Amino acid sequence: MLGLLRRRAASSPAVSLKLFQCAYHRSSERLLPCQDQEVPSGLNWAIAVRGVVAKDKVFYNLEPSELQKGGTTFTERLSGIPLHVKGNVIGGFLEVSGAHFAKLLKQVTFHLSSISSLYVQDGAIGSSAAAEFDAKVRVISDNPSAIMSLSNVLQKVSDRAISHDTCPLTIYVASSISTNVRNALGSGTQYANGVAAADIERSSLILCGKAFADSTMIKGALTALATPVLSARGGLPVPGWLLSSGGSVTLLFAPVDVIKSCSGIQDVVVSTDSGVVISSKQSTVLFPTKSRAPNLFTKPATVIIVSSDSTDALPLVSKLSPGQAGYHFLAGYEDGKFVPAYNRAPSPFDPLALAHSVFLHLKENNTPTYLINAKSSGKHIDGKDFMKLIELAQCNDIPDSGRPEETRVAELKGKYRSFLSGKFGKCLPEEFSFGDNISRHCSAHRVLD
Repeated sequence: MLGLLRRRAASSPAVSLKLFQCAYHRSSERLLPCQDQEVPSGLNWAIAVRGVVAKDKVFYNLEPSELQKGGTTFTERLSGIPLHVKGNVIGGFLEVSGAHFAKLLKQVTFHLSSISSLYVQDGAIGSSAAAEFDAKVRVISDNPSAIMSLSNVLQKVSDRAISHDTCPLTIYVASSISTNVRNALGSGTQYANGVAAADIERSSLILCGKAFADSTMIKGALTALATPVLSARGGLPVPGWLLSSGGSVTLLFAPVDVIKSCSGIQDVVVSTDSGVVISSKQSTVLFPTKSRAPNLFTKPATVIIVSSDSTDALPLVSKLSPGQAGYHFLAGYEDGKFVPAYNRAPSPFDPLALAHSVFLHLKENNTPTYLINAKSSGKHIDGKDFMKLIELAQCNDIPDSGRPEETRVAELKGKYRSFLSGKFGKCLPEEFSFGDNISRHCSAHRVLD
């Protein structure tokens, strides 16, 4: 029976989805953590089409207090858990073949099917207030502590939410699986606490060992898995931050270090985690700060791109055309280094395609866009002065400008041109340009005094 269910689940995603939807609709029950309660057939089928057949008890959508009664223990937060990704993904990651992922998934689902107590929890990333901003997630775990940890990443949803979603993501947590299975993906000290593997096409994430305790890695993996879903629903996922202040929303693209170092941003940022979804009318973040509800916001009234240039060839603040914004967003310049589209995490979006989508969004919505240089005279601009630059951009209050040394500007333009042409060849849209107008730069004392 177990083998038959697994073969059905693996053979046809469409059939699996149909079985899942039909079975789930047959049951409106909620399984509570009762010792002798029978598992509802709807939930049985729902996890069976994901390859897991419940052996005994299934605990579904437990509250934190119920999880604590079930034996949840505190798990120290981890970082640096290796993530292997299967799929057409750009960015820094370790690859895993389709055959290798399938083998690992089979081992993990077999392990979960042999556990006497399973924990199933539903959640979401983004905002469920609109389809293009929401990706549902189902967690199937052998450990209540993992459910508790992941509840800090996922938004809470109703018990029936997954049954109405056409493409939910699945997280398999096998914390007690043998180390031999875990080590099949790699060995060494970095694998001592666990390992993770994601498959974009399967919309699946596997967490082995204590990988569930690495929230940064999990958020990056979930963002990569959710991006195709959100894009197909009409949203545009981008690696940025939303600032909300005075009823106005600003979309910020910046190096992570700038966000972390500026204390003033913490008061207005919707989430400290990168990840925004925008459309022609609204916007939201993928991982809201827990103290803030996962609300929908209006579309950004202003877009700000932050670069770092210690030579002062870039102005402190200047206005960009949509084509110039696409160019600087694609470059992601960080004082001598380029991080295309400001994204270091795995992404199924090619940076050039993403930059072109951002360009089209800015052009179609006529969104005012500005470039800020986070350095002045070779030094980082501190939090208070940096917030002043953001406020100038938000108010479209650009001071009179002077001109930097032409040699500095020419040298920086050459760096941009060399990097972008070397990486993307002749594929750059003709509208993309560095921009001659931004070579007029605002002197620091006139802006920050």
